[in-house]
Amino acid sequence: MARIEGADPRKMSFGAGLFVRFAYWATKRKLGKVPAPAQIIAHHPRNLWGYAEMEQAQQAAKRVDAGLKNLADLRVATRVGCPF
Repeated sequence: MARIEGADPRKMSFGAGLFVRFAYWATKRKLGKVPAPAQIIAHHPRNLWGYAEMEQAQQAAKRVDAGLKNLADLRVATRVGCPF
């Protein structure tokens, strides 16, 4: 469990809150729920933007086969105890 609460978009400024709501929606659509690291980093929307860009770039990389990427994701998640 995280030491701090996740960001609440309703308590943020309009632009930041709108971006965080969209990020939460997109993450829920892809993973089924919003992971704690994304909620924590959402306290700083600029960092959330960079985090999202990094994730998109890693998923779009074509040098490694998609099946191998999924296998590596699963292996790392089991090693660190992440449910995602």
